[in-house]
Amino acid sequence: MKKEEKIVENISSQQLSDAISERYLSYAVSTIVSRALPDVRDGLKPVHRRILFSMLRQKLSPAAAFRKCATVVGDVLGHYHPHGDSSVYDAMVRLAQDFSVRYPLIDGQGNFGNIDGDPQAAYRYTESKMTQAAMLIMEGIDEDSVDMMPNFDGTTVEPTVMPGAFPNLLANGGMGIAVGMATNIPTHNVSEVCDALNLVVDRPDATTAQIMKKLIGPDFPTGGVLIDDFDTIVKNYDTGRGAFRIRARWDVEELERGASQVVITEIPYGIIKSKLVEQIGEMIDAKKLPLVDDIVDESTTDIRIVITPKNRNVPIDKMMAHLFAMTDLEFKFNMNFNVIDSRGAPRVMPIGDVLREFIAHQKSVLCRRTKWRLGNIEHRLEILGGLLIVYLNLDRVIEIIRNEDDAKAVLMAEFKLSDVQVESILNTRLRSLRKLEEMEIKREDAALRQEQKDLQALLASAEAQNNQLKAWFNDIKKTYDKKTALGRRRTTWATQTEDIVVNPDDFIEKEPITVVMSNMGWIRAAKGHLDLNNLDMKFKEGDDLQTAFHAMSTDKINLFGASGKMFTLAANDLPSARGFGESVRMMADIGAQEDIVSVFVLDTSAKYLVISRHGNGFIVAGENCIAQTKSGKQVMNVDDKKPATMCIPVTGDTIAISGSNDKLLIFKTAEIPEMSRGKGVILQKYNAERTYVLDAMFFDMADGFGWTTGRGTTKLDDITPWVAKRASQGHTIPVGFPRSGKFNK
Repeated sequence: MKKEEKIVENISSQQLSDAISERYLSYAVSTIVSRALPDVRDGLKPVHRRILFSMLRQKLSPAAAFRKCATVVGDVLGHYHPHGDSSVYDAMVRLAQDFSVRYPLIDGQGNFGNIDGDPQAAYRYTESKMTQAAMLIMEGIDEDSVDMMPNFDGTTVEPTVMPGAFPNLLANGGMGIAVGMATNIPTHNVSEVCDALNLVVDRPDATTAQIMKKLIGPDFPTGGVLIDDFDTIVKNYDTGRGAFRIRARWDVEELERGASQVVITEIPYGIIKSKLVEQIGEMIDAKKLPLVDDIVDESTTDIRIVITPKNRNVPIDKMMAHLFAMTDLEFKFNMNFNVIDSRGAPRVMPIGDVLREFIAHQKSVLCRRTKWRLGNIEHRLEILGGLLIVYLNLDRVIEIIRNEDDAKAVLMAEFKLSDVQVESILNTRLRSLRKLEEMEIKREDAALRQEQKDLQALLASAEAQNNQLKAWFNDIKKTYDKKTALGRRRTTWATQTEDIVVNPDDFIEKEPITVVMSNMGWIRAAKGHLDLNNLDMKFKEGDDLQTAFHAMSTDKINLFGASGKMFTLAANDLPSARGFGESVRMMADIGAQEDIVSVFVLDTSAKYLVISRHGNGFIVAGENCIAQTKSGKQVMNVDDKKPATMCIPVTGDTIAISGSNDKLLIFKTAEIPEMSRGKGVILQKYNAERTYVLDAMFFDMADGFGWTTGRGTTKLDDITPWVAKRASQGHTIPVGFPRSGKFNK
């Protein structure tokens, strides 16, 4: 039998919180650096960098033929990016969409999606190659311009960053969500970026305001109109964070008989056109855009959205102002310059730091390419030196090669040649041994020595390096000049940048309605002012009419609940009277067991008296009764035993209150305090807990006091017995007063 092996367990203890924190931090750093945030030097995330490098190795230059995207995706997965194919293809598609990036890096052939949000075709159907901008990003990559690192399995290498002569971060922007941070960088005009780079090369300490006079601001691929002023733009770029308001570009087309229509030709960046049209269409159906009659999408390759006003008298400017306020025709782009800096750390960078980091990277690339070229020149000069010696001693060299067994060693010893020179001599073809070749070599030697001298001077002079960088930037600016179709500025500024204050209520079509609410709280609105005494309305089984009143579609309908809260509904939002309506408890957050004690048209200029069950109350201004949210606004402080029971408008200088104690009290309205919120004061005093207020009514003392029943109106000639101070019990109700205690029933 085998001897039992002793198992040694090496277990180390660690707090769970520490272990989770350590591992989550590693995951977060990996996500931030390796996936979500672009590098400030080349503006690329790792997946974009690997896609372009793979296409370069496959020689998919702008002059090459298109190749299936499946080939590129497969090569990227197999050599550089050990993740899912969808992540690679989605990133590849975005680089080809001219509505997503300002200067596409990939030239796509096939269905790469559209601005309506339709998805791209599968990668087995689409084809691609690189654009000139992509080639500029990788220019000099084979000249030791950047560091290379092993790929995930060590079989090849990939660049840690691209040389990036093309300012891709600012030109094409970027977006991404990492762990605990995100980035959202707008696109810019390359010509303007080059002007800003030239400024910072000459003046590294240039202020943000000076830079923005060159860079100007975002230039989105979908165009649009910016409505922010220069100071706002400077502030945003100075901090690296901020927001831009972008509006759709629109024109007015005149039609026959004085009619007109609005045509949208550009929409804000990042907005899906089909969803925008759908959003506006739904709002038209819901009558939230009363000045708009219809919207039609007539787009082909260019955007053309036609909006028809309600009639020819509609002011177009006001209609558009309302659309901007209510829909995504105006959109806020939240800028966040959160990028990976040259040290590999994520941070939010102001525009000056972004430009300086890019220039520093370009200087590093320039110096590395120069040193690489100097090394090649030195190697070539060494070879040329050996070839010149051959031509001076051609017969002897041929004799050595023909007769010596180790010709290489003899040549090195006799003519003091290096190993590199001898190898070059031995590999020289016989056809090259002619007088003309010697002259060419001497000319090449002289040219290389001059180039060597110039390059050494370049490395030694910071000014010469700056001049070379500016020459690069000017070449890019010339390629993408604003006069070209691709280089022209697409996003412009509005001539008027002031905020347009729009009150949506001003745009609601004013028409008469009749509001009907049932005992169970189902509310609806019928068109027109119906006869309240002969309402032909059907209700659900077991339900019946509670109240009905006339209103206008522009009114606010207030509900006062037993909890002391006011709830506000827009009259134009009430459901149609064709059905049973909708429960107010769904339209506002009213408790299922809470009684609705009053429903009325709110007059913000009026005053209202609110009363609780046991006779407390106060006057509240109408403007303080508006509830801004569904949860309502607490106006009166009550409890379960003393709920709110009444809300009536203040319409006279005197008030009469009747209680269940069969007492009537009359006193001056001025004795009631006005409050915005509270419990109130005692209006009528009750000795027993079981007694409570029945009704209250305002009247003018000059008009006299009376009550109304089915038999008519009764007036008291002398009301002196019932007149007293507020908080009195009052006097026994007069003869003939309704048993219900109500003044109008």
